Amino acid sequence: MSLVRTGLTSLAILLSLSAPAQKRAYRHPSDTRTLDATDPIIMPYNRLAKSAGTVLTYGDPRRENHALDVALLPGNTHVVVEDRYGIAVVDRAAQRIVHRWAFADVPDLRALMSTYSGIESFVYQGQTYVVWSAGDTKGRSGVMIARWAKGQISDVELLPFAPVAPSPLALPNDVAVRQEGGELFLYVALNGNNELAKVRFRDRSVVWTKPTGVAPFGLAIRDNKLYVSNWGGPMPAPGDPRETAGVPYGSAYTNPRTGAIAAGTVSVFDAESGQRLREIPVGLHPNALLLAPGGRRLFVANGNSDTVSMIDTDSDTVVGSIGVGLFGSEPTQSGKPLVGSTPNGLAIDAAGQTLYVSNGLDHAVAVVALTGNPVVSGYIPTEAYPSGLLWVDNGLVVCNLEARGSRVPNQTPELRKRFPKLPASNQGVFNAHEELASVSLIPVPGPAQLAVFTTQVRAQNLVFRQALADRLPRPNVAPRPVPERTGEPSVFKHVIYIIKENRTYDQVYGDLKQGRGMPSLCIFGDSVTPNQHRLALDYSLLDNYHASGKSSAEGHQWTDAGMVTDYIEKNVRAWFRSYPHRQYDALVYGEHGFIWNHALDNGKTVRIFGEACFTEFDESKSWSDIYRQYRAGEPFVFKNTSTIARVRPILSQAYPGYDDPKINDQLRADAFIRELQRYEAMPGDSLPELLIVALPNDHTAGTTPGFPTPRAQVADNDLALGRMMEALTRSRFWQNTVVFVTEDDSQNGWDHISSYRTGALVLSPYSKLEKTIHTNYNQTSMLRTIELILGLSPMNPIDATALPMFDCFTSKPTLVPYTHLANRIPLDELNRPLSALSGAALRFAKLSIRNTRAGVDRGNDDQMNRILWFAAKGHVPYPRAYVSAVKDEDDDD
Repeated sequence: MSLVRTGLTSLAILLSLSAPAQKRAYRHPSDTRTLDATDPIIMPYNRLAKSAGTVLTYGDPRRENHALDVALLPGNTHVVVEDRYGIAVVDRAAQRIVHRWAFADVPDLRALMSTYSGIESFVYQGQTYVVWSAGDTKGRSGVMIARWAKGQISDVELLPFAPVAPSPLALPNDVAVRQEGGELFLYVALNGNNELAKVRFRDRSVVWTKPTGVAPFGLAIRDNKLYVSNWGGPMPAPGDPRETAGVPYGSAYTNPRTGAIAAGTVSVFDAESGQRLREIPVGLHPNALLLAPGGRRLFVANGNSDTVSMIDTDSDTVVGSIGVGLFGSEPTQSGKPLVGSTPNGLAIDAAGQTLYVSNGLDHAVAVVALTGNPVVSGYIPTEAYPSGLLWVDNGLVVCNLEARGSRVPNQTPELRKRFPKLPASNQGVFNAHEELASVSLIPVPGPAQLAVFTTQVRAQNLVFRQALADRLPRPNVAPRPVPERTGEPSVFKHVIYIIKENRTYDQVYGDLKQGRGMPSLCIFGDSVTPNQHRLALDYSLLDNYHASGKSSAEGHQWTDAGMVTDYIEKNVRAWFRSYPHRQYDALVYGEHGFIWNHALDNGKTVRIFGEACFTEFDESKSWSDIYRQYRAGEPFVFKNTSTIARVRPILSQAYPGYDDPKINDQLRADAFIRELQRYEAMPGDSLPELLIVALPNDHTAGTTPGFPTPRAQVADNDLALGRMMEALTRSRFWQNTVVFVTEDDSQNGWDHISSYRTGALVLSPYSKLEKTIHTNYNQTSMLRTIELILGLSPMNPIDATALPMFDCFTSKPTLVPYTHLANRIPLDELNRPLSALSGAALRFAKLSIRNTRAGVDRGNDDQMNRILWFAAKGHVPYPRAYVSAVKDEDDDD
């Protein structure tokens, strides 16, 4: 029996036996904590994190910093770390950062960010160079070339690459270096162009470019052969059936059940001529490549399969696959392993006997013994989402992409020392896009220490809950609101899952004395959201509930799939290829897809209202045009489409989706209520078992002229929810229906407890509790509760380890109809035109226009936060002391 398996069994039995009831077996000390800064920190998705070794934390606290990849500098004493906003040099012996270079320090480069990974150093003509890749979202991307001398990065230049239509961005990623004759060449994976480029370093000239598979990512060179990992597998042949993957950036074969990419490959090229030699099938979402010493064995990390493929580079064939996921060795009822550990970085010792794999969502490095039959011998804890990885002198350097998450708090002594301009009065309000980067320096552990670390990793990943989630149902169990085991009966037959947009707890519920709120941060309180306030007080107020991601592109993966993939993590804050809040990019999705295909696979009926779709309508119409039509009873003409084949048959064509704030939520509420009434007119229990509803207008358009004021759009959203709840509670389905309401993320606002804290509601005849619930829940808790109610097993390790929302229900129903509360803010209260504005109001209106034109969530989040604050508070000083203390060009005076 493996060490990993033994740990699970003993821990699960211990917790089960010590619990006074089966339901208590799910409990963990983290369930009563807030997401504070105490170690081990709690991430908002059932994972704790506390790294082994020494952790170096750095970055501008006003930005969302991520450490991506790492390379060894000549001399072995220093390493260079690629982060989202530049590079940092670490002295390994001194265990400190000795130099930092940032794009922001160079006017011509300040719009750039580093891409996904891939940094190299080398010596050319007696000088040390560092190369890595960067891009922006406006069409510029290339390879950064810099010199390292006398403890400084200098002479930084951008070697640009032009996009190849239809891609708007060439998007270089990994870079490899090779001597050929007397020349030195760079090889560059052009992720956006689906190409490989060869560059002569001497004169920076491109020798050739060659087509690869879809979205090339990693590179490795052995002798005259060059290996390229393709995130999306092979390019489909002309005329082959295809579905979009990152429109318009490329296409690939997709899984008809989930819409996800169905293959991953490694392309093999002749490094001199560029001739393609072979295409090697590997696992899903292949990313990092690493040659073993001697070059005979090539390792490929498969991010969406939780495996590492082994390729024999003599025959260029796969000779083995290593399962490295923390949960992959555990059998499940379905007979399939739970996939979601997300291997994405590789390192190997000098002897080639031990492979190290950074498992992003395990917050750990897997240690693989390569002698004999390769097997995981244990795990080393890191901070959140380890990515880039390096072995040097019997130690590991780990880039923690998510580090400690978005929890840059008040002025800690460390922050005061490093950022003396920040005021000491900072009292600790949080925003989702303020996060420091971190790097872990970890001595390689011996067997005894590795065993201790493995136990720590399993405990921090709450592995015991996976065993509980996999228990077989018991016969003759009475129905209850939330069954304790998958397959046991629930009192509910219908689940309605409502997904809203971008608010924090304090922004909406901060005025409620029944919860832990900060009234001064509340801008959409009871006067704007009377229905949400009444529903929270009548049913239950959840003041320790969290969004699992930091933006809508992440948030809709968490709400719909219960996890994010490596593609999302590598894109966070940059979003070079796509911003998939509407689910239109097959590269984004995990192996098991979404809650809707999971329900369909298990024979459940599903209806989708506005989620995972595009809405096409006459874009010349203004918000006022559409609202006047609505008030006059005239039909709003539109069409919903989806790039996911499985979604199209279950997608309501009467309910508009969301990527434009022109459509009011009353239109959506009317469409939902009409469909509900049609189901009521049908015989039997006709309502689908799962209804997924997007209700998005609490996002707002800021103070953009021609749109309603922020408070009017939030009031519109609140009224729609109230009207829908009135219709539901008065329907014949209410006695066996439960409604879950969540925000998709919490990025556009502030919260004094956690940047992830957001509003949520659990509404049913069995949840009329009239109390405040302090239990630590998150979006995956909600999703796991939905699964238990519908009799669905977990989709992945994250929802398998979620705490079901037991505390939100009681055993006795209370069937009281809800009557919606009228809006107190006119829904057609419009922002003033530019001609009527001056000063700060004029500037914020112009910024709102810029953000609205950029598209939903594609604008500047900090600007939107300032706009909403100004719209609600006027000239009350923006809480710089809480959030953004450093003046920038958009600050009000």
